[in-house]
Amino acid sequence: MAPPLCRLYLITPPRLDDLAAFGHVLAGALDAGDVGALQIRLKDAPDDVVAAAVDVLLPIAQARDVAVILNDRPDLAAKLGCDGVHIGQEDGTLAEARRIVGRDRMVGVTCHDSLHLAMEAAEGGADYVAFGAFFPTATKAVLHHADLGLLAGWQADMVVPCVAIGGITVGTAAGISAAGADFIAVSAGVWNHGDGSAAAVKAFNAQIAEGLAKRVYSGGPSS
Repeated sequence: MAPPLCRLYLITPPRLDDLAAFGHVLAGALDAGDVGALQIRLKDAPDDVVAAAVDVLLPIAQARDVAVILNDRPDLAAKLGCDGVHIGQEDGTLAEARRIVGRDRMVGVTCHDSLHLAMEAAEGGADYVAFGAFFPTATKAVLHHADLGLLAGWQADMVVPCVAIGGITVGTAAGISAAGADFIAVSAGVWNHGDGSAAAVKAFNAQIAEGLAKRVYSGGPSS
């Protein structure tokens, strides 16, 4: 069976004080529905804290065929056996990240609300580009505001996958999926969901499917 045209991309909470407990939560969420990737995002955490998180979470995700992406740190992504790294515009160059992680690991690049940055990343060999924020979010300060037209335009002209990020909830996921996102990145929308993370994953998948049924960019669903 071919993978869905739009998939969920989970991002860890910004702090993981009880790794064992979160590991159980993560396993339940991943077992509840389709998830394409898990980004371990622990901003400014010491290397040993990041390593401990990868040690616990990576086998849980990889056992379920979910790619593990480490935020910011190509060096640790390679050292710890992650499937890839995600870098921002201030986290070094794409070329340097690629040199460190090699050709067999993914490199994703934050491109904010800029098609120009995204096209540069795609031409430079990025495995995916990330647009956002689409909605207000408490996860990080929002300096750039993306609109759905970015996704539609990108999907119509480019083959490198795009990730939509920033304040996306179950209630807004269908619109993001319909506009052309290949992945929908979510953190608080899953971990802070009132019915629990497993219920959130199920609900997100249902809304993603609803959006896929009415994709609005020229040419219909990609293949």
